[in-house]
Amino acid sequence: MDLNELRVEMDKIDDELVKLFGKRMDVAAQIADYKKANNLPILMPVREREKLQDVAEKAGPEMANYTRVLYSMLFELSRSYQSKRADTLTPLYHEITEAIEKTPKLFPQAPMVACQGVEGAYSQIACEKIFKNPFIMYFKNFEGVFTAIEKGLCQYGILPLENSTAGSVKKVYDLMIKHNFSIVRTFRLKVDHNLLANPGAKLSDIKEIYSHEQAINQCSEFLQGLTGVTITPVANTAVAAEMVSKSGRSDVAALSSRACAELYGLECLASSVQDKGNNRTRFICISKNLEIYPGSDKTSIMMVLPHRPGSLYRVLARLYTLGINVTKLESRPIPDRDFEFMFYFDLETSIYSEEFIQLMCELDELCEEFKYMGSYCEVV
Repeated sequence: MDLNELRVEMDKIDDELVKLFGKRMDVAAQIADYKKANNLPILMPVREREKLQDVAEKAGPEMANYTRVLYSMLFELSRSYQSKRADTLTPLYHEITEAIEKTPKLFPQAPMVACQGVEGAYSQIACEKIFKNPFIMYFKNFEGVFTAIEKGLCQYGILPLENSTAGSVKKVYDLMIKHNFSIVRTFRLKVDHNLLANPGAKLSDIKEIYSHEQAINQCSEFLQGLTGVTITPVANTAVAAEMVSKSGRSDVAALSSRACAELYGLECLASSVQDKGNNRTRFICISKNLEIYPGSDKTSIMMVLPHRPGSLYRVLARLYTLGINVTKLESRPIPDRDFEFMFYFDLETSIYSEEFIQLMCELDELCEEFKYMGSYCEVV
């Protein structure tokens, strides 16, 4: 047979598969109705394991693994369809719906906002991009930002979550879970690190450089090219510039924003010294209360999955089934549980979409536990 004849034969088989798939989903719908009427769970793992073993044996050694993958996807499609048909609205769904209704239609213009660092910090720049006329309070560390919101001193907080070069800020993720706060907006700030020093200083004079650990990582190639220079991490890039200014010394410098040069009376010895030109940091705006503003098309969640093969696959298969795009997936070790991980997902889907509602009603069955971290849009 030539290629065209083989394709005709394949099309005939596909036609039969489509018809059989439709019949299978019809039966799945009837099973869903029975489970709902008899208060039975959608997921029945013992039945699925038995079925996978059965079809693998019937397929034979060569096709066994392919058949398992095919039927694993079929099971996900069936469960998703059954969940939709069962129309079970979870407490999380009601919480999200209530937040959408109660959140003002206009994003706040001049709230009190907590930022980590001092005047001139990148978090301040991000804050002024997110809000029109914010009142800013500065705190020494990330924990201070959360505490300020917890105590009602500030309504919002601005924190760096990830950088395109240095990766995620793990501490912020951990604090988000600890305090059970929500993300209400994000902004990606183009970050240019500059080597700043007191007037009259020369690059050859510099013996010590201050900056935040993330900025140091982002400028590693430039720093490696310097000899006899001590690199000292500090709380914030703006704090580094402030330290240099107050020292009055000509042998110290800071990796900081160009805005800090004017703010602290410093001169730029070297500009844009980060390793990559397209160096961006994603900042999040957090709130103690769940707020979901119009236009929110991104969602962040955290999941703890069962420690067994296929757990992550099941989640990704369900997201694929629903047509939801995953823009970020990252794992973090679970404290006090050896070799077990929690997973952070950033998802791209409108809060008004049917797929979003369905996912929010299906999260329980996909994992051991989860945390809804908010739905939001990203400022550009």
